[in-house]
Amino acid sequence: MKKRLLLTALGLLLTASLAHAQLGATTGTTAVSVAVAAEAALTAITGTSTLASTGTNFSTYTGTTSLTYFIRTTPTTGTGSIVLKVTTDFAPTGGPSVGSPPTGTDALTYSCTVSSPGTACTGPLTAKTTATTNVASFGADNHSTFAGNSASVAWSLTNDPLYKVGTYTATVTFTISAA
Repeated sequence: MKKRLLLTALGLLLTASLAHAQLGATTGTTAVSVAVAAEAALTAITGTSTLASTGTNFSTYTGTTSLTYFIRTTPTTGTGSIVLKVTTDFAPTGGPSVGSPPTGTDALTYSCTVSSPGTACTGPLTAKTTATTNVASFGADNHSTFAGNSASVAWSLTNDPLYKVGTYTATVTFTISAA
């Protein structure tokens, strides 16, 4: 019995010497850093904007393209813009044309609406195949809402009697930028 008691006591002493208690609490810290940059994005552009003529004979074709924009510009010198360009002219041939209209007075024009903080273009402007044209501009420290802000382009196309009967489609590319 004494041997057993002695072995148990020795076992407890060895176990106690191997275990060590942690005194106090240990803490650590980290720095969390994020670089917030100027950003811009466009979403919810309607797939096809159909132009229609209503009213009297050869009244102007009209229609609207709606979009949602997101913007954040830098605080002191920031700028931004939404521009558009006709990247593919009306096809097939024989109808309206942005680059080579059948008559000199034929034109695809537009005016703009843009919710704050954007400033809408002063229209009507003539759409081009050779350069971008303005839709909206943004100044320093402009921010859209988290859900985005609305904008639209109201199109107007001359209804020239020289157009051949048919359906004609052009592609317009919108680009947004922010600095």
